[in-house]
Amino acid sequence: MNTAIVENDLAPEKRITNIAPVTVTVAHGDGIGPEIMAATLKILKAAGAALTIEEIEIGEKVYLKGNSAGIDNSAWDSLRSTRVFLKAPITTPQGGGFKSINVTTRKMLGLFANVRPCVSYSPYIHTKHPLMDVVIIRENEEDLYAGIEHQQTDEVVQCLKLISRPGTEKIVRYAFEYARAYNRKKVTCFTKDNIMKMTDGLFHKLFIEVGKEYPEIEQEHLIVDIGAAKLADTPERFDVIVMPNLYGDILSDVAAQITGSVGLAGSANIGEGFAMFEAIHGSAPDIAGKNQANPSGLLLGAIQMLVHIGQKTVAEKIQNAWLKTLEDGQHTADIYKDGMSAAKLGTQEFAAAVIERLGQRPDTLKPVKYADSISQFNIKITERKPVKKELVGVDVFLQFNERNPNKLAELIKDISASGLKLTMITNRGVKVWPEGFPETFCTDHWRCRFKNDMQSGVSYQAAIDLIQKIHNRNLDVIKTENLYLFDGVQSFTAGQGQ
Repeated sequence: MNTAIVENDLAPEKRITNIAPVTVTVAHGDGIGPEIMAATLKILKAAGAALTIEEIEIGEKVYLKGNSAGIDNSAWDSLRSTRVFLKAPITTPQGGGFKSINVTTRKMLGLFANVRPCVSYSPYIHTKHPLMDVVIIRENEEDLYAGIEHQQTDEVVQCLKLISRPGTEKIVRYAFEYARAYNRKKVTCFTKDNIMKMTDGLFHKLFIEVGKEYPEIEQEHLIVDIGAAKLADTPERFDVIVMPNLYGDILSDVAAQITGSVGLAGSANIGEGFAMFEAIHGSAPDIAGKNQANPSGLLLGAIQMLVHIGQKTVAEKIQNAWLKTLEDGQHTADIYKDGMSAAKLGTQEFAAAVIERLGQRPDTLKPVKYADSISQFNIKITERKPVKKELVGVDVFLQFNERNPNKLAELIKDISASGLKLTMITNRGVKVWPEGFPETFCTDHWRCRFKNDMQSGVSYQAAIDLIQKIHNRNLDVIKTENLYLFDGVQSFTAGQGQ
């Protein structure tokens, strides 16, 4: 169904002229979704946003029809056509087999950047951090959210952490471009590269490389655990933070909550030619239909959408009215506080209060001023020459049900192929042979490293021959990983304790 929001419907004093209508796809979602979407669209219409709405159905109803993705082909057709998506929260049914629509949409449409401004609105919204104004920029497609998981043995499952050079370069460059566009002074990178030296190490390395192109912006790197502690304790020390997917997902929710309420945070998901906008909170089915939900998160997501499609004047008008509403103490139940709030409003009443203040600006809170469309940032990928890749060994993963590494070593240490010989056995990454500790607890999941003792290249056929010989000993090969040198540099990690 198409519904036009046309500025000519408005009173003359509220019109914003010379705006060409833009078609966007809208999903009303589940739980509180329909209520907060109705409130949001009502505010957008009253402010003069020039939009044509294409409605799609996604979420719980689609899941329960037997579609495990929660989104059907007709919805994808709309998204491919409009390339802009305003989405209310959805409910994913309990139980296995149902895929997250958020993750699916982000990855299918290449929405590599998740942008979450987390701002305190003190003294009008209660917070322990009145000076907080942080933008978290999260990589959106890679990391553990690749969702590549396997059960490998009776006792062990794995999830692959994938970090790519182009994916990392895009998100890091986006963070610096965002900081430059909005006159932000510092970009901080969080990783755990003291442990994950290759995956998070690549993210950190590219942060340094790309950062050299932005000398006017202060740059720092923190290990994510201490970074998270500082974010929770003194968020005012941060400006823009860029992170891999998982850390960004967790810490953007933490950051939103400590501003005063997770219900106040909107989110933009930006790709090359596509974008999705949403609240960061869930569908809250416990309060659905009760006119209690705060529409602010979705509204702020919609404001980011307006900036993206070139209607930043309307975006500024709405957000300044929203800030004035907060200043006037017109609050929904989640942010209402005796002595600070003037009135406790329902969802639709809050929307009406914002509409009433369109054209006004906040008196104490800082009025907003947006840069041009964030889709116009210069997100380039550096072309690199091909590297020389040389196979020097193979890690063979086995299921071996006895918890004795020495017994396993006795079964395989005499196996070789074209110079490949057993050099190490690990269990959950810890070296247990040779010279392992008897105190180390072992599962049934073993990594057996075979390398060429001459440190020269071997053929892939040698690796195949090696695996065949191990199989011939009636051992259970569950996985292999090739060991390479890239331009002569070892590109695999040592075992813990090696």
